[in-house]
Amino acid sequence: MTTDPTARRVTANIGLTLDGRYSGPGGPADMGAIVGYATTETARDHLSRIWEHATTAVLGRVNAEGFLAFWPTVAEDDSADPRDRDYAKWLVDVDKVVLSRTLTESPWERTRLVNAPAAAVIQDLRATDGGGGADAGDILVNSSPSVIKPLLAADLVDRLYLLICPEIAGGGERLFEDGLPGSKWQIARQETGELGEISVTYDRVR
Repeated sequence: MTTDPTARRVTANIGLTLDGRYSGPGGPADMGAIVGYATTETARDHLSRIWEHATTAVLGRVNAEGFLAFWPTVAEDDSADPRDRDYAKWLVDVDKVVLSRTLTESPWERTRLVNAPAAAVIQDLRATDGGGGADAGDILVNSSPSVIKPLLAADLVDRLYLLICPEIAGGGERLFEDGLPGSKWQIARQETGELGEISVTYDRVR
């Protein structure tokens, strides 16, 4: 599909193993193959880039609740890495949209709950908030595969921020499933860390 060149850019970030999984065979909470690389210099620099142009964060329910238990404390922690604190403060203060079929009360301040398909939510955000083009800021789908996957299926992602971790999980959920529409991407940035992790930014070629 083609997108309006004046519309806001839709970006997404996530960590993946070499076999393309965002969680291990133990289920959604099995992040052992990824979390060991999340605090490297490369990963933290990558974290600083994902939000620098974003003015709306979109999350699934699981990530919204999990982030709420962690990031606000980082924002108040003077001993935390400055890159972590900057991201945490941004996440607390930014306008957030949480996709959920079950939540009845917002888990965060500055948060709107939406019970609707991800593609429709993103198209609505572009239509209602995106009239200003680039000045309106990016829409960041923040490490939420339940949202990223249907957006990939609808070809609505313009930029992917990936942290590739040098482990094979051997089981678990994959981000890129069979049946996605064909698409072409180009590298905007790439960096390799000391542990072999790779932060890579891909832009959709349309």
